[in-house]
Amino acid sequence: MSYLTSPSPLTLSGARVRTWSRARKSETICARRRRLKDAMMKPLCYRYHSQRVLAYAALVVLLLPALWPTLFSPLGHASPYVFSEWNAPKPRHLSLLKGALQGVLPNEQTSELWDPLAPQGWKPCVPSTRIYGNPVKSSGYIQVFLDGGLNQQRMGICDAVAVAKILNATLVIPYLEVNPVWKDSSSFEEIYDVDHFINALKEDISIVRELPPEYAWSTREYYAVAIRTTRIKTAPVHASANWYLENVLPVLQSYGIAAIAPFSHRLAFDNLPVDLQRLRCKVNFQALAFVPHIINLGETLVKRLKHQGRVHSNEFIKEVVDDKVSRGSGKYLTLHLRFDKDMAAHSACDFGGGKAERLALAKYRQVIWQGRVMNSQFTDEELRSRGRCPLTPEEIGLLLAALGFDNQTRLYLASHKVYGGESRISSLRKLFPLMEDKKSLASSEELSMVDGKASLLAAVDYYVSMHSDVFISASPGNMHNALVGHRTYENLKTIRPNMALLGQLFLNKSMEWLDFQHEVQNGHRGRHGQIRLRKPNQSIYTYPAPDCMCQA
Repeated sequence: MSYLTSPSPLTLSGARVRTWSRARKSETICARRRRLKDAMMKPLCYRYHSQRVLAYAALVVLLLPALWPTLFSPLGHASPYVFSEWNAPKPRHLSLLKGALQGVLPNEQTSELWDPLAPQGWKPCVPSTRIYGNPVKSSGYIQVFLDGGLNQQRMGICDAVAVAKILNATLVIPYLEVNPVWKDSSSFEEIYDVDHFINALKEDISIVRELPPEYAWSTREYYAVAIRTTRIKTAPVHASANWYLENVLPVLQSYGIAAIAPFSHRLAFDNLPVDLQRLRCKVNFQALAFVPHIINLGETLVKRLKHQGRVHSNEFIKEVVDDKVSRGSGKYLTLHLRFDKDMAAHSACDFGGGKAERLALAKYRQVIWQGRVMNSQFTDEELRSRGRCPLTPEEIGLLLAALGFDNQTRLYLASHKVYGGESRISSLRKLFPLMEDKKSLASSEELSMVDGKASLLAAVDYYVSMHSDVFISASPGNMHNALVGHRTYENLKTIRPNMALLGQLFLNKSMEWLDFQHEVQNGHRGRHGQIRLRKPNQSIYTYPAPDCMCQA
């Protein structure tokens, strides 16, 4: 056969089959080798990938303090960094803010802002002698466990004394629960002067620091683990005196002790004997005195606020201010600004922090109150028009400016933590550059005994607020109520914001500054501390007249 002869089709077909078979076999072997290699390399690749993930995670952790500083400093000023739950709040009332920064009122009009209140025909009137006489034989020991913050607990203490009087019982120094928001474990003894408390009330009721040994078992832990016959946990809000006589007195008579928990707002404001009402006033205004170190720190801050100079941070460098410029020399205004996350979330209002803020506050409402917040059913516009939204730092600043306070006003900021941080209060600071707070007025050493303790810090704010020439609060709440009542009792100037009016004014985005100023001043006549007589169901701690006061 000639090599030049073409192969037959059959021969070619057989060759193709053999070639394809060898190729297929080769591919199978290669695939097996690849799978074997992959199987051997997979753990190595996984370990390498895991190491890379861990390295990136470590890098993120290292960068967190720079990207989100307040994550590691809960009492510091929060700022809108990369991982913030709000967008940096911008002025929501820019036109009004510009007008406020440029507006000037006549000197005679602004001077009236600082004038003390004239006598209003009422004077403090609490009993100085025993009411019914100290009981010869006590019916037993009364324990109360108080939740809430400083001022809710303060009101609870006053009610506890009154309940002990109703029951002819011996009161054990109240136990202060740790509030999930404020997270302060400070005891009664760490806030109030116990000796003064006992001595001031010794003619009214019997008070002991702690239970005698035979009742030492009656503790918070004892009541936390099981149902106990000596615990009263069904006291209704604003219960009557008869309710305590019918439900608590039998427990005292049977066991010699009764523990009431919870005990917040558990005594009525109406249908009580006048002498019992005045006993509550005596506790509130005479028996409850802060411990010496709180008073000393508060007095230090008051002196520095009244000084003509300016205190900068912890350096205490005082700058001399010209008397002609510093119109309010020696006087200061206290602004109670409770604008923390708890308040913002519970209000269900929109504060301009964008979608991220709205989602964060909605989630907070769900976690803390399981979404059961009455305001959630209303729109932001409905809430504001009804005066249900707390004033933002910007809005309270505009209110003060419209009333006549200006950039020479010494302002003390009584606040725990502002939701939104420094960016949230930047407009307020522009309006009132002489604004101070505890940290700007006192050194770290001076604050060491109260730093990180919300109740003690609030006590310092309470003291400074009671000694200010003017007081205003940006939102209703227990501290607002307690200070309004206490300052009314002492006839001190206290501005009550007209929340419904302000809500409507701030909804009007086209309003000019002069119109806003006019509406604010007209809407706040008679709201600078004038006495209002308490109406049925209103709190004796907010409206002390006529229960705690007599006509002069």
